[in-house]
Amino acid sequence: MKKLLTLLFTLHALLSFSQDRKEIGNAFIKALLVDKNAEKAHSYFDPSVAGQIPVDQLKAIPEQLQGQVGGLKNILEVNNEGNIYYYYSEFEKEKLDIQLTFGDNNKMLGFFLVPHKTFEKRDDKTEFKIKSDAVELNGTLLVPPSNNKKRLVIFVHGSGAHDRDETIGENKPFKDIAEYLLANGIASYRYDKRTYSYPETFNEKSTVEEETINDAVNAALYFKNNTDYKGYQIIILGHSQGAYMMPKIAEKAQVSKYIFMAGNARSLQDILVEQYEYLHSLDPAKVPAEAVQEVKKQVAFLNSSKFNVSSPSSELPLGQSAAYWKYLKDYNQLNEVKKVKAPMFFAQGGRDYQVTEKDFNLWKETLKNDKTAVFKLYPALSHLFIAGSGKPSPKDYETKGKVDEQFLKDLLQFISQ
Repeated sequence: MKKLLTLLFTLHALLSFSQDRKEIGNAFIKALLVDKNAEKAHSYFDPSVAGQIPVDQLKAIPEQLQGQVGGLKNILEVNNEGNIYYYYSEFEKEKLDIQLTFGDNNKMLGFFLVPHKTFEKRDDKTEFKIKSDAVELNGTLLVPPSNNKKRLVIFVHGSGAHDRDETIGENKPFKDIAEYLLANGIASYRYDKRTYSYPETFNEKSTVEEETINDAVNAALYFKNNTDYKGYQIIILGHSQGAYMMPKIAEKAQVSKYIFMAGNARSLQDILVEQYEYLHSLDPAKVPAEAVQEVKKQVAFLNSSKFNVSSPSSELPLGQSAAYWKYLKDYNQLNEVKKVKAPMFFAQGGRDYQVTEKDFNLWKETLKNDKTAVFKLYPALSHLFIAGSGKPSPKDYETKGKVDEQFLKDLLQFISQ
């Protein structure tokens, strides 16, 4: 998913335990972007990584930002969700969040500039935590106060570090869907993704099992085994990567129904090249030919006999580890989906340039003999299932919208039947 600007450093800052995280973040931002004191900013880095982040590299950041968003004028507010702090900041050209991630003992783990995230006061009555392996999933449980149809939908995110609403810019597709379902008698559970709440738990040995599969399965098993939900149909809804991994989730969760929203039926590396080529055709300045060639080179290496579990992540697509890519190379979603013995609903937007009709048609062809599988194509909808017009582009995600009503009606019908 697109971020306006990503400046990620894996860093550990040696900081006084007596300092408040909010103050630490303010001090770091002031040193780097206001005082332009790269040496002071550099002093926040742990010695083990300081050598990988030269002072000269830090000195370049304010100038880079000046050309893209202008200078920092003011920090408007600070919010946090667990270890992640959002400094809503006014730059000369636009307002963005400076996102800082903290680990144990107030050490910083990450630094990003991202589109502004609107914070809403959480309703304590709907806050719900589920234990999943060694972490707690922080989520929202919605149960209809009346007209309860005894169905509960669990939401599984796309790629990236998503919150429970799957917030992209000002859009919150999971929240839209969950609230529509609630109004129509359907319960739901949506949770902050592990890589969002606990980024420090994801390492070079981690695969999509740790990123996506295990938490979805553990959430499903929690409700299946909870007597409060006896008699409920448990349904899993996956979007993008969540749908891509749905056959593997289904194998372990064994629930009543599965919903695939814009899941890729082709390998991730193949659609990655397609995405880069498309984005280059839209705006060669933002995605230059060199970037396309680099990702093609990485994918060619991944697909070659030279790739092995010791291959460095620097030679692989998205900078992901060899362990991560090996899992995906060994996974064949089209073979696995044929083993699913439950009704499935496949939805695809016609304006989706990330996962396209090619993928939708592959799922359809694979399951052509499955009478319980439902397929719906929505020509005007984007990857977020929000209507738009014109040539699809990342700008679609920056435009505030709502998940399409016809899609919601079809979804409700599948869940209810």
